[in-house]
Amino acid sequence: MLRFKRPDLKKEKIATLVIPVCEDEDIHAHRSISAFVKKAKELEEFSGKKEDELLFYDFPGTNIRRIIFMGLGKKEKLEPEVLRVFAGKAVKYCIKKKLPDILIAAPSETKCGTDMRDILESLMEGACLGNHIYDAYKKEKKHSPLKEISLFVNAQTAGKYKDLPSRTEIICAGTVLAREWVSMPANDKIPEKFADSIAQQAEKAGLSVRILNEKELEKQHFGALLAVARGSNAAPRFLILRYRAEGAEKHLALVGKGVTFDSGGLNLKISGSMSGMKTDMAGAAAVAGAVIAAGKLKPSLNITGLIPLVENMPSGTATRPGDVIRSYDGKTVEIGNTDAEGRLILIDAIAYAIRNEKPDMLIDLATLTGACVVALGDKIAGVFSPDAQLSEAIIASGRKTHERCWPMPLPDDYKELLKSDIADTSNMSSSKWGGAITAALFLSSFVKDTRWAHIDIAGPASSEKGNAYCGPGGSGFGVRLLCHLMENI
Repeated sequence: MLRFKRPDLKKEKIATLVIPVCEDEDIHAHRSISAFVKKAKELEEFSGKKEDELLFYDFPGTNIRRIIFMGLGKKEKLEPEVLRVFAGKAVKYCIKKKLPDILIAAPSETKCGTDMRDILESLMEGACLGNHIYDAYKKEKKHSPLKEISLFVNAQTAGKYKDLPSRTEIICAGTVLAREWVSMPANDKIPEKFADSIAQQAEKAGLSVRILNEKELEKQHFGALLAVARGSNAAPRFLILRYRAEGAEKHLALVGKGVTFDSGGLNLKISGSMSGMKTDMAGAAAVAGAVIAAGKLKPSLNITGLIPLVENMPSGTATRPGDVIRSYDGKTVEIGNTDAEGRLILIDAIAYAIRNEKPDMLIDLATLTGACVVALGDKIAGVFSPDAQLSEAIIASGRKTHERCWPMPLPDDYKELLKSDIADTSNMSSSKWGGAITAALFLSSFVKDTRWAHIDIAGPASSEKGNAYCGPGGSGFGVRLLCHLMENI
């Protein structure tokens, strides 16, 4: 679907050409493109300001049916995310108009003052992700994705970055998988179904797959995970995805929270808080999407994805507030709140990973706390880690992909808030403040000496309205970040 192209703009037949335009400077090196921009700016209604759009039909002296000019604003603000947004908007415009393909004019590296790889990657990501339509549950399919997305570049650029289109497609496909799993209604992704769906995609990517069922989980003493699953008729699953690279010197474990629906258990959520809880498995979806992508990208480190899957429901068999359960690690946990369930399934997955997989680094992703959304809003994830180097690597990857993360504290004195009179620890803080911090501290007590980071993605995992390159629903947040991290850590 993604490709580089260099047609003769004056002779070849082109259905749709889209040109990004800055208001204060020309960002294109190709003479014809620059001439088209100059012509467009002669009209009073178009200057290249942000949100400016102009459409020309049958541009004089060419065989181009339509040229769409889109304003980017001032050149000094031209960063990769601006190009990502532009490309997503351009593709969505063409989808809405039922156009089958698009040719996007890539700006010049020299004139933009931006690395060409960043320019191309941003344009392709925005276009590819903007081309995703989630209409699986719609009887009437109003729109279709574009069949082809091409970038207009010179021959030298096309040759130098020839592998970039396929790489971008792989990463975006992993992101789209995560998006669709998050957006899928809970009745179609109970743990057994969700595990099978992930396994299917993972096997296609050449990954080793193992699924532990309820009996195996009981046999291996996954006490915390089973405590959460106890209230549901849907049996839990634990999914292990393995990618192995020849001669790898590093091993990264990724753990993703997979609560396929979270009612809160016996500490039942109010209806407004419960309505979006089909998304409480976004960490699992991101880990699965990233490891599946790794199977195709083939980074030079070993990667293990560990995905605990449960449904948290109230019933006569559900775990009660005040119960004490024994985790996989052996530590006992007093249940202060059954709605603090994500951390329980994570500690069993983390302990299993450390004991059996022995990774050099472990990162967990989870829609863990509303407190993190209060702290950082719905577009930024919180990163908790005692390892400054690992934390900065995650934040840097998020900066690169615009999956923004912010470092959060892990103060030792807050551990006092998790003390229990009758168990080794409590799953609930004794204070109503700092909930994201105490949740991360709870996880940290099961990590031992392994390099570890926790990413709370409760805010950006999904979006009610969507944006220029993501529709409403699951965002796939974390997949692109993890793919960049895996190749650069």
